[in-house]
Amino acid sequence: MNAITKLFGIQYPIVQGGMIWTSGWKLASAVSNAGGLGLIGAGSMYPDVLRTHIQQCKKATSQPFGVNIPMLYPNLEEIIAILIEEEVGIVFTSAGNPKTYTAYLQQHGITVVHVVSSLKFALKAQQAGVDAIVAEGFEAGGHNGRDETTTLALLPIVKEKIEIPVIAAGGIATGAAMYAVMALGADGVQIGSRFVASEEASSHPAFKEMVVNATEGATQLTLKELTPVRLLKNKFYNDIQALYATHPTPEALKALLGRARAKKGMFEGDLDEGELEIGQVAALIHEIQPAKTIIAQLMTDFTATQSRMHTLSF
Repeated sequence: MNAITKLFGIQYPIVQGGMIWTSGWKLASAVSNAGGLGLIGAGSMYPDVLRTHIQQCKKATSQPFGVNIPMLYPNLEEIIAILIEEEVGIVFTSAGNPKTYTAYLQQHGITVVHVVSSLKFALKAQQAGVDAIVAEGFEAGGHNGRDETTTLALLPIVKEKIEIPVIAAGGIATGAAMYAVMALGADGVQIGSRFVASEEASSHPAFKEMVVNATEGATQLTLKELTPVRLLKNKFYNDIQALYATHPTPEALKALLGRARAKKGMFEGDLDEGELEIGQVAALIHEIQPAKTIIAQLMTDFTATQSRMHTLSF
């Protein structure tokens, strides 16, 4: 048992990222049943849909699970009320000020974790009283930090100044990578991209296939003028680059982005016009598997790496 397994009451210090259009109750419950912490991704759910996913997850697992909520959510107050009414025990917050609801959630017995991409925001989260933080490097998929600090650099920088438990995220899809970040001081890992290519993920099968066929260099962090996001390169990505060549205003970028691009790509399977969010580590993901198998392989690889490192001598 370590700080993270103790905090969440789970077997392995593995958190499944609460990704939009991917992390529904089926994935969250499967990860929790396999010994990790499953997260429902509220960022792509209307309040009533989120409530249904929470209720279904409770039926599918007796193990702890949580909900990830972007703080920029338009129905945030309603979402917070649902989390409390449904007695969700763990909440991961992101993309906003952790001070807003941390104390309120904790007053209702909820463990609060905040996702950050820099030491500056890690310190603010700690000051806000969160129970743990996720330090996410820019290798990660989806929305990301503007500074492009890698996980390998960010984690020890944050760990040096932070006293609460730290979960590493970004570029982690193997047990060896899990071992590496824990050697740097992480108390646990949050893994997103690997679980996109799981049988239980709600993302479209065509998107999953594109992920497992991705090669090194297939993703790029873009749209920094709006909210930085890492995307697979497709027609929509190429359209963004063509627009950048004209030195566009943020308004022009917003017009191109439009609405529901992520849903179109990740959930509906439009591989040309959709926004396809995935991490750099997609190049290491080669097959779609059940979440239980993914967790088992992570732990087998972690143990093998641990044994191999113990044999090193210089």
